[in-house]
Parts: sequence; C-alpha cells; structure tokens
Amino acid sequence: MRKIVLIVLAIIISLDAQEIYATFNIEADKSANLAFYSSGIVDKVFVDVSSEVKKGQSLAKLQNDDLVASLDIAKAKLQEAEVTLKFSKRDYERQLFIKNLIDEAKFDQYTLAYERAKVALSSAKANLHYQKALLDRSEVFAPFDGVIVEKSVEVGDVVSGMMLRTIFKVQSKSKRKLIFEFDQKYWKSVKVGDSVKYSVNGDDNNYTGKISKVYPIANSDNRKIKAEVEANGFVVGLFGEGYISVAK
Repeated sequence: MRKIVLIVLAIIISLDAQEIYATFNIEADKSANLAFYSSGIVDKVFVDVSSEVKKGQSLAKLQNDDLVASLDIAKAKLQEAEVTLKFSKRDYERQLFIKNLIDEAKFDQYTLAYERAKVALSSAKANLHYQKALLDRSEVFAPFDGVIVEKSVEVGDVVSGMMLRTIFKVQSKSKRKLIFEFDQKYWKSVKVGDSVKYSVNGDDNNYTGKISKVYPIANSDNRKIKAEVEANGFVVGLFGEGYISVAK
C-alpha cells in the first residue's frame, strides 16, 4: 500500500513539474589575471603552473633594493618626527602652564614649533605609507586562495609599467560554477532554488544541484538566459547538458 502511495505521489509531482533542457560551461568560482603595476626587472618567481597559493602570498617580485632603502629611510624619518613631536609637546605644555607669566610672542614660538611637529609627523606617516605602496607594487600577490593555471614570466624578464601584461592566471582550487543557458521563453519559470539534473561531457556519472543565481538579462544573439549552479572539482572549461525542474 505504501509503495502505491509513493508511486501516486511521484506521478502527481511529475505532472506538476516541467523539465527545461539547458547546456552549460564550467567556470572557476573565482579567477583573476595578475600583472605587475610598476616597471623593472623580474628578480624572483616563487610559483609555477599548478602551484597552490594562499591569499596575500607573494608570487613574484622585481628588483627593488632601491625601494627597500627608501622605505627604511621613511621609517627613520617617522621615528625622528615622533621624537620631535614628543619634546615639542613637552615644551608647549610647560609654557602653557606659565603662559600668563611670559611674553606672548615667546609662547607663540613654542605653539608654532608644536604645530609644525604635528604636521611633520603626519607628513612622515604619509610618506611611509607611500613608500610601502611603491614597494608592494614591485611584487605580485595572490588575491585569494587558489591555484596557478597560467604563468608567463621568468627571472630576468623586463617589465614595463606602460605596457601591463598578464603574468599569472589564478583561479579557485576546487569551487566551480556551472553557467547554464536555457531558452528565453522560460524566463518566468526558472527561479533560484530550482533543482537541476546534469552530466558533464566525458563523465558517465549523473549529478544534481540547485540554481543559485539567474541572470537578469537575455542574450539577444542566441535568445538564451543564463543561470548558475554551484559545484566542486570539475575541470574548468568542460561543458555538459542537463534539465532544470520547475513548477508548471
């Protein structure tokens, strides 16, 4: 009896649902093209194709001894400015305590020295930030956890800031998104959360998933609308086909 009920329920569900045919391409969940943002000679390359990287990891750097020296000088100037401000503040506070007993012009001199010390400290901090930014621009860092899929740089290469070129391509290691395309006539039917059954070219297995995003535009060239399904582990660039189950 229970088996009959289940069969009847399955028939009712199938009558109330519609399957929409769709094809898809597999893309990385995250991907980025990386390049140097300053000129110079490549000094070190730390990764290769298939290297797994962590967010913030240095991938390659230019010869930057001059930038390192400039940063050290900026740090020293900041320390000097901090000391100057410390003693200027002490002098100012002493004179402030006896302000009514000393010449006004003399008090103004201590006030001016204190204000200049504060400005000098702000300037030193800004210069340190600037020098650090210049140094950072001589390196390429991983923008997220992932894997290197393309590399086109070697030690000794000359890099020109006037002609930026991609030296690394990085993508998420395993997270993927399946970009489905279906006929635009179903634009009212397909919703986020709809179930999807699909297969990948060259893979005999069948998979299931759910629509995580529906694009709010139709392609005027092929009259298709795109939707995304989250997945893991597939090779980027593969394609497949499937069916989206929607309510009639």
